[in-house]
Amino acid sequence: MNAQKLSKRLETVASFVPTGAVLADIGSDHAYLPCNLVHKGIVSRAIAGEVVKGPYESAVRQVRTEGLSEVITVRLADGLAAIHPEDKVNTVTIAGMGGPLIVSILENNPESLQSVTRLILQPNIHAKAIREWAIRNGWAIHDEAILEEDDKIYEILVLQRGQESYTEAEILLGKKLMAEKSPVFMQKWAREMANWERVLQSIEKAEATSEIETKRAELHHLIALVQEALT
Repeated sequence: MNAQKLSKRLETVASFVPTGAVLADIGSDHAYLPCNLVHKGIVSRAIAGEVVKGPYESAVRQVRTEGLSEVITVRLADGLAAIHPEDKVNTVTIAGMGGPLIVSILENNPESLQSVTRLILQPNIHAKAIREWAIRNGWAIHDEAILEEDDKIYEILVLQRGQESYTEAEILLGKKLMAEKSPVFMQKWAREMANWERVLQSIEKAEATSEIETKRAELHHLIALVQEALT
């Protein structure tokens, strides 16, 4: 992967960035995504934010190598603190982290989102945490995608400002993804249910405490919820 050829996962993230956007890519690593989008003429300016010094220095070198230092600013900062009011960022991408970590990034500097109209978030796990955050904070799920790459399954959530209500199943599985029922989606949730069944089998042998009973009930509920959604 490089700035000219992104991974399938990052290509899908890039596909949701609007033309003319002012982008902040948080956790940008080598800044491949903003470099790619500037080269294609999709974004006019970009911020690449990194909290770790090594990846920050890699991003600085990459941007310089691509000849894009005039339009991509690389900042060493914690999460959304990389965004300054004068940047007038309207689109934020955060990719390659767990859902709860992405949520903590969004919650730590909410003032940095004042000018932002679109969030493109790619959690490696626990996308449900992002959907729950969206509902609490006045963001609607505009679009969703699911894909497999290198034997891993990824979800991408595109949020825009607005209010929308979702069922318990839609928060867990994704409203659009549920409607489409792609082969990758079906595969993901078949795997999840198989894991839950294995946990159930193991706790059946455990002593019947109140915690065990709560866990057993929770797993049975989740399996029934997903089975209903898949049929």
